[in-house]
Amino acid sequence: MGVTRLKRKDRRNKTVSRLEVQGLKMATNLQPGSRSKESKTSQLAKNLAVLAQLTESK
Repeated sequence: MGVTRLKRKDRRNKTVSRLEVQGLKMATNLQPGSRSKESKTSQLAKNLAVLAQLTESK
């Protein structure tokens, strides 16, 4: 059984979808209202609280 070559459109779709998945895996920013909620005890939440205190005191 021979190996079939992908047509140009299918090759492009395969490459684009692979790059999209790679970009999503590397994305670390959390959008408000996203499914991944930030826990209150995480370091990022603590850092944001400290920054909020510093900006209030000025």
